[in-house]
Amino acid sequence: MMNGPAAFRLGHMISFNKICKQYGKQLIFVDASFQLNPGEKAGLVGPNGAGKTTLFRMIVGEESPDDGEVSVPKKITIGYFRQDIEEMSGRSVLDESIAGSGRLGDLHHELEHLQNAMSDPDRADEMEKILDRFGHVQEEYSHLGGYELEARAREVLHGLGFEDDRIDADAGLLSGGWKMRVAMAKVLLGRPDVLLMDEPTNHLDIESIIWLEGFLKSYPGSLLMTSHDREFMNRVVTKIVEIDDGELNMFSGNYDYYDRERALREANREAAYARQQAMLAKEQRFIDRFAAHAAKAAQVQSRVKALDKIEKLEPPKRRKTMRFDFRKPPRSGDDVAMLEGVSKSFGKRSVYDAFSFMVRRGERWCVMGKNGAGKSTLLKMVAGTLDPDAGSVRLGASLKVGYFAQQSFDLLDPELTVWEQIQKDFPLESIGTLRNLLGAFHFSGDDVEKKIRSLSGGERSRLVLARMLLDPPNFLILDEPTNHLDMATKEMLVEALKDFEGTMLFVSHDRAFLRGLSNRVLELDEKPRVYGGSYIEYVEASGHEAPGVHA
Repeated sequence: MMNGPAAFRLGHMISFNKICKQYGKQLIFVDASFQLNPGEKAGLVGPNGAGKTTLFRMIVGEESPDDGEVSVPKKITIGYFRQDIEEMSGRSVLDESIAGSGRLGDLHHELEHLQNAMSDPDRADEMEKILDRFGHVQEEYSHLGGYELEARAREVLHGLGFEDDRIDADAGLLSGGWKMRVAMAKVLLGRPDVLLMDEPTNHLDIESIIWLEGFLKSYPGSLLMTSHDREFMNRVVTKIVEIDDGELNMFSGNYDYYDRERALREANREAAYARQQAMLAKEQRFIDRFAAHAAKAAQVQSRVKALDKIEKLEPPKRRKTMRFDFRKPPRSGDDVAMLEGVSKSFGKRSVYDAFSFMVRRGERWCVMGKNGAGKSTLLKMVAGTLDPDAGSVRLGASLKVGYFAQQSFDLLDPELTVWEQIQKDFPLESIGTLRNLLGAFHFSGDDVEKKIRSLSGGERSRLVLARMLLDPPNFLILDEPTNHLDMATKEMLVEALKDFEGTMLFVSHDRAFLRGLSNRVLELDEKPRVYGGSYIEYVEASGHEAPGVHA
């Protein structure tokens, strides 16, 4: 079925040779080199602002290096999935996906146009020319596998979570998150030789992430991607390209291998620096002690010369990860949330029908289910922001609820800076405590002076979570709390919440979060099912990582 990308047949691939790039005073790349080979699956890592997007833009020719050479063979095709969405309207999701899928999409629409022209009586005198063009287009379309295009488009869209009725509906009516999926379908359908993917898992649920994992693993072309999803990286990539202080470092292996190897390299650098510092101090002591002794003058001079010749090691840069010890929440009653005979419908679609469910103190429920299964609806009903149509939702005694959803951003004042907001929320806290809290959520230095209206989605998520956890509730209701968070923040959050003594009810597409925090699973499939163990036990018992996804 697949006429594989041409990447397999090309001898060499994309290479960066001693590139330099600077914006104003900020150095992005200094003499940086790397190569992406045919069929290679590589992960691109580095802190925010390190130059990951710049590197992608250089590959597609939107930017050039100040110095050095970016070599991209002329004949290869490149598909670039990025976080900004183009306008979509007037076409169905299926047509929109096909239209943007490169050469095949262009041919598909030209064939449609020619077919209309052939049945247009006003153009009878052009028929020979139209037929001739139709023959050429049809031949190329067929050769590139075009006649399977619609079936393939449906397969990709299903994989990305679209139901059939949505596939045939107007793409312009979709929310931003769903338009992102259409943009991704376009890139995947184009079957380019090289796939560049910037945070492909950001707007996907766990079912779509697992489908995409399988798709990319079996993809014959090359892949270079960024992702804050550690599990996804581990399963897809076999090489890591790290941007570190202007340099590009290669690691052959998945993300876990890179993490271990980087820690080892850092430890070795620190040990070498410490050894050299000890040796230099010892030599300096000798020089200081005998500088005034005539008998030792020659020895002192030779040691001074020797010290001057030694290449001094730079003190290793340490990646600071700040921890924050969150306070203990007040103890709640044993019964935290009781749902009895709850029903909820949206139009003709019934999401819950006489559903009963109980959450007890200390339980950490993760809620699993496909799009539309009612995960966010359940959280909203428990949090009290949505009423059931029938039945009751009751919360227990001594509860302090913390509810995090994307709407939580409305709690922030866009005109305040990060520092002003946190001081306004906690006027009695010490400056040191507030700085530590913000540091743990990766707000340091000038970051705290940013206006909230200029923060990215990830920065807003971090700020909302920081505010919630300084004075922790004893019942946390979290709807996709890891959306937009980078790996370091996610890992800090999982560590911090492992010791959380309250109760949790959460939805997440991040398997590190699910594995690290759940001790109960509610699966919303054809009918709700309860697993009395952790997510790890749920995967072992059910044989799948999410409802409807079978390993």
